[in-house]
Amino acid sequence: MNRTIGWIVLGVALTAGACGGGRSGKAGTAARDTLTERQRDSILAGSRIPGARGVGAALRAADSTNARVRASDSVAQ
Repeated sequence: MNRTIGWIVLGVALTAGACGGGRSGKAGTAARDTLTERQRDSILAGSRIPGARGVGAALRAADSTNARVRASDSVAQ
């Protein structure tokens, strides 16, 4: 009897999870987000979460690369 109830609960949970909220992927999250990806990453880089230093280093590397690209673009003009 307990096994049957367990299977029923599992089936209901899977069915409810499959239904979702009507929105899928980024369409559902984009409407709620107020911060850009850069802002979220910057906040994460300043936190004490393990690996946050790596996020900060990646942001600095991206900034450096963007600055070099902008500089080479301005020289090419």
